[in-house]
Amino acid sequence: MISIAKSPEEMPMFCAEKASVINVAVVEDSDALRRNLERWLNRTAGFKCVGTCANGLEAVKQVPTWGPDVVLMDIQMPVMSGVECARQLKQLLPKLQIMMLTVYEDTETIFNSLRAGASGYLLKRSALPVVGDAIRELRRGGAPMTSEIARKVVEAFQEKTAGAAKSAEETLTVREQEILGLLTEGLSNKEIAARLDISPWTVKIHLGHIFEKLHVRCRVEAVRSYMKQAGTSAPAAKPAGGL
Repeated sequence: MISIAKSPEEMPMFCAEKASVINVAVVEDSDALRRNLERWLNRTAGFKCVGTCANGLEAVKQVPTWGPDVVLMDIQMPVMSGVECARQLKQLLPKLQIMMLTVYEDTETIFNSLRAGASGYLLKRSALPVVGDAIRELRRGGAPMTSEIARKVVEAFQEKTAGAAKSAEETLTVREQEILGLLTEGLSNKEIAARLDISPWTVKIHLGHIFEKLHVRCRVEAVRSYMKQAGTSAPAAKPAGGL
């Protein structure tokens, strides 16, 4: 749980810092944490807590009236979740920057928050100086995340990319794979139909499904995709009618 840091640099400072104060709102259902964050922000140079809310519904009503630069948003709250609150606040205040501050680090929650409009994601166990640095980075246009969260985002992206690369080939039926293989030999629809003892119309239908699954628009692109997966060079395509 976040606690009040006591380092000298977090003591109040005035004058030069006053002009660059970042206004922050806190949306957190824990009374103790909400008060701690409010007190820490108001004691730390460069920050001002303009208001706090105990739930998402209250935040949707109050935050727009405060006009903060940044909102620290909890995820698991009564009445309205932090994800839904973030989504609604971004609709009301498109330029508002939202940083999720939560104990959750599962991939689904992370991406739901980012899709809702959050620009940063920190775990509640992050030290307060880290939270302060993240708020400043957010204002500079960054997307601060703890190393654990950043790693999960990278891993999820890599898994999605690898899955997308394999999914097209894996979802082709046996017949579609046969037709795609013959397509790489430069055969026409009629020649493929004769080879497989099916009608040219059936070949055309299968090709339509192949194009859709491989996300390509024509025979040449389908062959290139197939050969790329196989790690070989595509042969020169010979003219052929149909798809």
